[in-house]
Amino acid sequence: MNSYETPNENYIRILAEQGTLLIDQLIADSGIEEFRSAITKYLTQEKRPQLFATLANDLQPLCISLRKHYMDAQRELDSQPREIDAMKARELELLSQQLQQIGKEYATHIEAEVNAIVTNACTAFEDDFRKLQARMIRRLDELLDTFSVSDAYSRATLSHPRNATAPLIAILVEALYYLANQLEVILVESCQEVISSLFQRLIERVRKSEYYRNLYRILGNDSRIEQQLKLLEKDVKQALISAAKVECDRFVRESPRFYDEGTFSIYQFRQTLQQTSQGYDCESMVNAEPAIRQLLKLDFEPKVSATIRRNFRQTINQTLKSLLLPVANQQADEILQQYTQARAYLEQTLEQEVEEKIRKNERLLGELQDKIAVYNQVIAGINSCLQAMHLHEHLLPVVEGRTLITSSIDTKLLVPNSASNSLIMNGEKVKSEL
Repeated sequence: MNSYETPNENYIRILAEQGTLLIDQLIADSGIEEFRSAITKYLTQEKRPQLFATLANDLQPLCISLRKHYMDAQRELDSQPREIDAMKARELELLSQQLQQIGKEYATHIEAEVNAIVTNACTAFEDDFRKLQARMIRRLDELLDTFSVSDAYSRATLSHPRNATAPLIAILVEALYYLANQLEVILVESCQEVISSLFQRLIERVRKSEYYRNLYRILGNDSRIEQQLKLLEKDVKQALISAAKVECDRFVRESPRFYDEGTFSIYQFRQTLQQTSQGYDCESMVNAEPAIRQLLKLDFEPKVSATIRRNFRQTINQTLKSLLLPVANQQADEILQQYTQARAYLEQTLEQEVEEKIRKNERLLGELQDKIAVYNQVIAGINSCLQAMHLHEHLLPVVEGRTLITSSIDTKLLVPNSASNSLIMNGEKVKSEL
């Protein structure tokens, strides 16, 4: 230390003269060089093989699945005929089986569609049926609100020319017939709309199905599937119209417990009867119109509710099952019987189709060979590393077989040449390539 220099000048001078030697001595004393050599040896000789073994274990299930997939696909493509005549003969041999499969798929499709309706799994049908229910309830309310006792009284007296008065029972009878017949109209209209919507969706789904396209390809038409469905639609509608008429005809009868003692309905009936017995002309009946409407409401609401929430839905379900399923199975048999027509049609269009199929198979086989080549090259690179590290029990499987077209891929990443290579990054790239 020079006394004539400031502390800062002394520091700068000493650092300039001795700094490099001091730093070198500090590095030597710290043991960093020994640590560098030790960590390099640890990473390259101990840790790297462990990481490669882990990588190989992770890749093993994937490689086994890929190898099986590639070999199965290669076998399938190799088994396909490569001559036009042989391919045509193969296609014609499979024709009967294809027709049988198409018929089976059609019948299964119809069965699934019907079952979805029966189990309330068809959202569109449920929406349509809820609209039917709402229309029935709304129509009943409208009929009750607009029911005219005067008109009913008039119809009752017209039926009996010798009498100038009519009993309450006669008014109720006319009302029961009137309401039942009006509800029949709305139920018939609604169920026809529900069935029209159902068959429209069904026909659209059939048209979009794979079996329908295959049928057109080998037959040139749909074997009357669509025509049969439209005829079925008419049959289902007619059956449900008859069922709706029967259901609404039962509305004419009073509910079984309508006149039971202790019920509100019998109390309302007696109150209404007391009100209508104040006179013998029409006016006493008209004055009791609100009470009569209430009495009719008590009778009709449970009956209509039972129809739309329980009885008629079961009728629709059973009608669809009993009409659609047998016809679908019959249609499947008819499709199979179209073999002669399908063979004649297919022979006209098959040559061009077969040529396209052969070209497609050749293209697919070439693409598959490229993929197998890439796979084998990547696996060979990984296996060479594993063998160099004496990890023979971790070797990955390659795809054996035909001579493969090789594809370029950087395998340098897989060679353990220096500690500076990032094994984890290499492993991720290998997975990505695979």
